[in-house]
Amino acid sequence: MQIESSTAPSNGAPASHQVPANAASLQTFVFALFFIFGGITSLNDVIIPKLKDLFTLSYAQAMLVQSAFFAAYFIVSIPAAAIVRRIGYMRTAVVGLLTMTAGCLLFIPASSSGMFATFLIALFVLAAGITIVQVVANPLISLLGAPQTAHSRLTFAQAFNSLGTTVFPYVGAILILGSLATVDPATLSGAALDAFRAEETRVVVQTYIGLAIALVIVAALVWHNRKKLVETPAPKVSILKAFELLRQPRFAFGAACIFLYVGAEVAVGSVIVNYLMESNVLALSAEEAGKHVPLYWGGAMVGRFIGAALLRMFSPGKVLACAAAMTITLLLVSANTTGMVSGWSLLAVGLFNSIMFPTIFSLACEGLKERAAEGSGLICMAIVGGAIVPLITGHAADAVGLKMALAVPAICYAVILCFGVFARRPRAL
Repeated sequence: MQIESSTAPSNGAPASHQVPANAASLQTFVFALFFIFGGITSLNDVIIPKLKDLFTLSYAQAMLVQSAFFAAYFIVSIPAAAIVRRIGYMRTAVVGLLTMTAGCLLFIPASSSGMFATFLIALFVLAAGITIVQVVANPLISLLGAPQTAHSRLTFAQAFNSLGTTVFPYVGAILILGSLATVDPATLSGAALDAFRAEETRVVVQTYIGLAIALVIVAALVWHNRKKLVETPAPKVSILKAFELLRQPRFAFGAACIFLYVGAEVAVGSVIVNYLMESNVLALSAEEAGKHVPLYWGGAMVGRFIGAALLRMFSPGKVLACAAAMTITLLLVSANTTGMVSGWSLLAVGLFNSIMFPTIFSLACEGLKERAAEGSGLICMAIVGGAIVPLITGHAADAVGLKMALAVPAICYAVILCFGVFARRPRAL
């Protein structure tokens, strides 16, 4: 789809480059979408220790939560981009919100079954909806304003994503981790074990039913305002044609870095609770460790507000390279120290994660113009890194411990540093 101004163009620019007259009000909806999908995604960080405890899982098995969740990005992103081209941004957002609602409601049968696999199915459907919403939100916020400030605007929008990731885990830690069982599931079997798991996951179900209700309300609001965005159909092309964008070195490198960034960010977030519970780190209880997760995501929120300003003053590529260098430093410090220094240096990684996704996204997509939705779909496919890198990190943690496993995300950030240097100059159009 192409976005047109609701008023006649005054500068003779192509319609796809016109900023809608009501861009400010439309941005409010997009900010709300960023808040919602960011918050729900971050709840995985408190669900993982809950399910790990109930189903007596290894770290690698517990990371299947992230694998099921982020696999949806790989499978659904390109179809989502096709839906955008067919029915437009606002209507596609409604489709995504209702799919998220269905995923939340699937937690009801998942809890009743008492089986880990059914939770993975519910998480996959929920993530499918989030993928559709994200394919809409990323290019839309870039298009609702001047092209030269797209980096800053997308970073500012991501701050609302981080607001969601800060609020949701804290509430989730109280509701979900605050009720970690005092009975060891390993001592139960058969019907008794199934009943125990169903009872213990009831708080998870209640949390997601509340989310489902909120999502239906938001979907209704977006549908009611769908006509505020004037769109014209983009030329029909094969869904596979989007992969031609990978022939562009800058775009391909950027997509690879999205894979690595999301994987690294999710891997660190996924181990925080168990990491802070370690006796040689902070030795916290599960609930207290869970309440620290918002500090990781909250650092990203603060960093994005700061980053939105820095990206107006400095080359986005240089800012990205500096941020990646800081995350590597913090991971090395955390892995090689103990106590407060180890715990807080890991939490501080969130601050420097802040500008990475929006900056990598906008650097990779520079100059795509009417193919922005296709580019967003491909890049959202790359978010499947959140399914793979945490799983590798989980296997490393089982083999050599959580501290040494931090080498996995550190390697990811090293590649991102290289992309920042590579893309430090604007793309020649």
